[in-house]
Amino acid sequence: MGFAALYATFVYIKHQTALANISEQIAQTPIRRGLFAAYGAAIGVFGALSAALYRGGFGPLSPDLIAMAWIVTGVAAVAFAGLALAPWAWWVKLAYSTGNWRVHAAAAAVAACLASVMNWAPWEPSAWEPPARLTFHLVRLLLSPLVPELVLQPTAMRIGTNRFTVIISPGCSGLVGVALLLVFGALYLWLFWKESRFPHSLLLLAAGVVVLFLLNALRIAVLILIGHAGAREIAIGGFHEQAGWIAFTCVAFGFSIAARNLPWFSAQAPEPEAFRERTENPTSTYLLPLLMILVAGMVSRAASGSFEWLYALRFFAALGALWLFRQRYREFDWKFAWSALASGTGVFVLWVALDRMTGTVQGAGLMPAALASASPGARTAWITLRVLAAVITVPLAEELAFRGFLLRRFISAHFETVSLQTFTLVSLLASSIIFGLLHGERWLAGAAAGVAYGLAAQRRGRLTDAVMAHATTNALLAAYVLVFQKWYFW
Repeated sequence: MGFAALYATFVYIKHQTALANISEQIAQTPIRRGLFAAYGAAIGVFGALSAALYRGGFGPLSPDLIAMAWIVTGVAAVAFAGLALAPWAWWVKLAYSTGNWRVHAAAAAVAACLASVMNWAPWEPSAWEPPARLTFHLVRLLLSPLVPELVLQPTAMRIGTNRFTVIISPGCSGLVGVALLLVFGALYLWLFWKESRFPHSLLLLAAGVVVLFLLNALRIAVLILIGHAGAREIAIGGFHEQAGWIAFTCVAFGFSIAARNLPWFSAQAPEPEAFRERTENPTSTYLLPLLMILVAGMVSRAASGSFEWLYALRFFAALGALWLFRQRYREFDWKFAWSALASGTGVFVLWVALDRMTGTVQGAGLMPAALASASPGARTAWITLRVLAAVITVPLAEELAFRGFLLRRFISAHFETVSLQTFTLVSLLASSIIFGLLHGERWLAGAAAGVAYGLAAQRRGRLTDAVMAHATTNALLAAYVLVFQKWYFW
């Protein structure tokens, strides 16, 4: 997944002309039905093996044999799909026309995976002990003015109060976040080396590492204070998991802004104020609602324990962004075809079927205990806002971002000049795969849904058709959850 995303990004940025030429050639090649049927058969076998592998229904077969068959059928499905869409010669031409980016993407993906693996690996490198101890002392310095009597056990790396303590393991030293930031910063400077000043920009990367390391110590200190205040579940659950990602996102975003806008780091000379064109950024119209949902989701999960009571933040954050650009949205054609409802219904059926086939379904599907034990008013309010978000703000935000922006942005930087009826196979598949990755473990169903919504928009050239199809899918899923007690979908 990491390789595919990085390779597609690098190739698109650096080799748009080569991609356009290859895309024109492939557009004349029909899909090979035999290979597409083989792809469908491989996916079916892959789904059955997934269910056996993850549910433990091995029967007389060896688990190792099933695992090997699972890998083979998965690779075969990808190969059949690729060859059904384009002949082998096309893929070879693509690899050679894009230089060594496949090597760079593979190296970056491996580096990111290794950084993630280091967070849970059973072995603990001795090299991690010094930064872990430094984090321990930083947390002590932050808490000393606030907590009169700190509980300190330097040998065990335990720190906290008389009501709540934590152990700073090597995995909590902040090195994982630092490794991810180094990968992000290195890729950014690699892609935009012409716009960056060297060696000045390397100092910006070093500054980002220091800031992120300090923020990690602050995260642990705040976690201890939250636990000391009595919110142990929030401290251990939501905040512990999300605060690190929030810090990484903020530092990475700040790195990008500084690299582009601070003259000492940017190689581009700033335009004089008199010649600077003041225009509205069309990208924000399409992306801000989704970004607000993502930011609100990180905040709400960080402030939650085992149950996300603050889910409504996502709804109101997206609603605020949509209201901000309401004048732009009034210019859209909001008519829709009834066929969009049929597309949405088909995606719902596919979503449920793939969930069962791949064994993603877990647990009994009962209502979460925290919600079930809440007062009727609180439970009704949460469910109502959850349904409103699923049916209104989420379809609007995601379709604006993926079909309104990304699908057309793969074709031209001036995406607003591209009709929704004019897109390439590459743009449809790439935007759909990224849309699928947004849905985590249900990425396959998400990618299929992205293709369906893209085709719905393409049929009449209206983004509204994709929005209505998406809203129909989410409305049916909400009804499925509430009527049949399938809460694992939420």
